[in-house]
Amino acid sequence: MELDLAGAELKSVLNRLRRAQGQIAGVIRMIEEGRDCEEVVTQLAAASRALDRAGFSIIATGLQQCLTDPEKAQRNGETPEQMRARLEKLFLSLA
Repeated sequence: MELDLAGAELKSVLNRLRRAQGQIAGVIRMIEEGRDCEEVVTQLAAASRALDRAGFSIIATGLQQCLTDPEKAQRNGETPEQMRARLEKLFLSLA
């Protein structure tokens, strides 16, 4: 399944991923500096949430595209049920 991320969707996902990237770099720096465990875990949790939200946004876009163009799945040799099952599996992988 190809996913078309464009415009605001793409910008939102990229912003979340960049935020997560910065937070992960911050966590690494905090660990290297011997910072407080609670502060490190708080930042790590924030990075995890940013990654989850980016993933959910991508999946939501895929679901939306699946609903608006179900024939696309058939053109790719996949039944709508197979596409739905794959999207469900992806969604559950983030849960």
